[in-house]
Amino acid sequence: MATVEDILLPDIGDFSDVEVIEILVAPGDRIEAEQSILSLESDKATIEIPSPLAGVILELKIKIGDRVSRGDLLMTLETEGMQSGEAQTGEAPAVSGAARAASGAAVPAATTTQSPKAPPPRPASAGQTISVVLPDIGDFADIPVVEVLIAPGDRIEVDQSLLTLESEKATMEIPSPNAGIVEELAVKVGDNLNQGDLILTLRTDTEADRGEPSATSEPMAASTAEELEAPPGPASIAKRAPGESERRPAPVLPRPEDMAAIAKGRKAHASPAVRRFARELGVDLTFVKGSGPKGRVLKDDVQGFVKQALAQGAPTAAGAALPFALPAAPEIDFAKFGPVEVAELSRIKKLSGRHLHRCWLSVPHVTQFDEADITSLEAFRNAQKATAAEKGIKLTFVPFLLKAVATALSRMPILKASLTADGEGLVLKHFTHIGVAVDTPQGLVVPVVRDVDKKGIYALAAELSELGEKARTGKLLPGDMQGGCFTISSLGGIGGTAFTPIVNSPEVAILGVSRAATKPFWNGQTFEPRLMLPLSLSYDHRVVDGADGARFTSLLGDLLGDLRQVLL
Repeated sequence: MATVEDILLPDIGDFSDVEVIEILVAPGDRIEAEQSILSLESDKATIEIPSPLAGVILELKIKIGDRVSRGDLLMTLETEGMQSGEAQTGEAPAVSGAARAASGAAVPAATTTQSPKAPPPRPASAGQTISVVLPDIGDFADIPVVEVLIAPGDRIEVDQSLLTLESEKATMEIPSPNAGIVEELAVKVGDNLNQGDLILTLRTDTEADRGEPSATSEPMAASTAEELEAPPGPASIAKRAPGESERRPAPVLPRPEDMAAIAKGRKAHASPAVRRFARELGVDLTFVKGSGPKGRVLKDDVQGFVKQALAQGAPTAAGAALPFALPAAPEIDFAKFGPVEVAELSRIKKLSGRHLHRCWLSVPHVTQFDEADITSLEAFRNAQKATAAEKGIKLTFVPFLLKAVATALSRMPILKASLTADGEGLVLKHFTHIGVAVDTPQGLVVPVVRDVDKKGIYALAAELSELGEKARTGKLLPGDMQGGCFTISSLGGIGGTAFTPIVNSPEVAILGVSRAATKPFWNGQTFEPRLMLPLSLSYDHRVVDGADGARFTSLLGDLLGDLRQVLL
């Protein structure tokens, strides 16, 4: 029997008045238990909130920008029966260990009230060699190590981060429970860890006996956590501020041993959020001077470093200097010229803007312009529109373009390859997933049509219509925008004669299509009118040579001129 349930915000740890930054569902959607329904963002973490029940959403009670706390009403849900004990009692469901870890909520420290199974704290004595193990970090298992932040011989302080773990939901830094000198590391990048696994052996010094929890004390607070977002698509980009632990020792001046460790390459002291932010900007944190406690690098430090690098050509990634200096953009008070107002960019435009800016700076672009004679193709499309309409399909030009592009890519696979992360190799893809840019009221999004080479015109037209509707209503899932190997941006319905699209990295090419126009064409004896389609192919010149770019547009023009060649 169907019932109507109120879905409340569960316990997300020591957080209140948290801002809603994204709503992942809409009224009328059917959702499953544990499906994410919205995203919250605090000053320490971004958290996705799962639904405790399955059913159909009747009404949303929140909107983007609202601030919510535990127990606040999120939505009403029509269920087909009780799904959990929490719903039957009317209580807010308890948050999972993963969500608590992602929110940055601390597991009780060893000095607080413990459950009966918790061992008593045992301070480490000066000069003692102890084993540092992975503490309780919530409901996680087999968590991969993505960064090791110290090296044998390093002197570390209490609460200094040792390594970074990354699960499907969160990135966490593991702090040291004692001060001392690292004798031996027992983990490396790529290892999978569980609670109690050995991380390192540590020789304590005279500063270790401060009443801090020892390495053998099971419970411990994770210093920082941040939520990970899914595809990437144009949508996967850092925006979170670094969080600071409440328990901070007083700042200390660098010791000679510390300076020596830095000189031999020890990694900077920074939170996972700051490290990801730096990676997105291509900044090597070893060059950034931290302004936080103990020289901890903050987000503001990274931003300041980038500004300095752009202005002076300072080193950014791998010690390489910028090849030129960019003057700082002046701040202009436009109000002195007349009335103004400031409107905030939509979330999609902010995310896509940062991605496009990064692509423009990191990819050496070349754009090849060409034209395709689509006179015969357009006549064929018009002849098939009635048949398509009987099937409930709107037959536009784009499905034909997709089919021709897929064939061209199969004959010239270099155009759908990607560079490896080190830039030394190519990833050759044996699939043809093509992204199609869609203009929405919130901004540009790029859903991906999969296996274009294996589908017919009608199937492609139906799928394009469905993806376009989902894009305009904000119902695209992250998976709908991931996995593309080539992108098409069509402005033919709006106008223009040519443009230079930005390569959607890590792809190596993008095709821009402008409005077709009837032009006089000399057939050898007379001029005749032909419908010509402008093509603009931008490509990554590290992968695609100019000759290959010209060959691709020429091949595509031949395929569009006679689509029967697709069958060859």
